[in-house]
Amino acid sequence: MLSVGIKELKNNLSRYLSHVKKGEDVLITERGKPIARIIQEEPGSESWRDALSALMVKGMVTLPSQKIDKDIDAPIEVPGKPVSEMAIEDRR
Repeated sequence: MLSVGIKELKNNLSRYLSHVKKGEDVLITERGKPIARIIQEEPGSESWRDALSALMVKGMVTLPSQKIDKDIDAPIEVPGKPVSEMAIEDRR
């Protein structure tokens, strides 16, 4: 099993994922203490939708009916001074 710190993993994620694809586990550490492990997914394992289907039937889980739009609208123009100016005035 490989052991790797968070910064090293972040900088070389593709390299460590290739080890996982080959069947090797990767232990993630933070300041030398283990916090998580990356393991290879078993072939033929069910998708998250399949795993949640039993809970959906019971009414315990509701999946989103549409994609979340990640586009951010332009800021709304509000009359008056900016909050930053008001904060600076209050400090005086």
